[in-house]
Amino acid sequence: MNKKLLKMATKIKIKAIDGKLLFEHECTDNTIRTTLEFAVTQCIDLSRANLYRAYLEYANLEGANLKGADMLCANLEGANLVDADLKGANLVDAVLKSANMVGADLTDADMLCGNLEGANMLCANLEGANMASVDLKYVILAGANLKDVNLAGANLNCANLKGANLKGANLKCANLKGANLEGVNLKDADMLCTNLEGANLEGAIL
Repeated sequence: MNKKLLKMATKIKIKAIDGKLLFEHECTDNTIRTTLEFAVTQCIDLSRANLYRAYLEYANLEGANLKGADMLCANLEGANLVDADLKGANLVDAVLKSANMVGADLTDADMLCGNLEGANMLCANLEGANMASVDLKYVILAGANLKDVNLAGANLNCANLKGANLKGANLKCANLKGANLEGVNLKDADMLCTNLEGANLEGAIL
């Protein structure tokens, strides 16, 4: 006799950093990505969610409220984070390669040593964020607010920062080789040992 294998539903819970239950979802073939995406469609407040090392590659998290979330070492490659609220989020060592973060709010987020190669951060708000040693090759940061951001040692090779606000930014030892800095506000920025080889500084405010 042939035995039919019944798929069992799996319940996954999303908890806050302090252990408080934020959301739970049960379905067959359930994953943390599936549960999180469903929570976002339900407009669940996921502030301070514990998503440590979560596998969220190509997840659709548009407009998600992830303020203060712990996403240390999470994989968000190719994720849709358009207009997401990530204020104060812990994104240390997170992978955000090719992520769509247009209009996202990353004020005071900690993104130390993250990988954002090729990410689209058009008009994102990154004021006060820690982006030291972040890989930002080919990233789009045109029109972004990078006031007082820490980009020390960051790799911005061929990045597009046209019209971005970098007032007061820390760019010590950052690599801006071939970057588009047209119309950028660099007033009071610390550019000690910054590599500007081949960068476009037309109309930049220095």
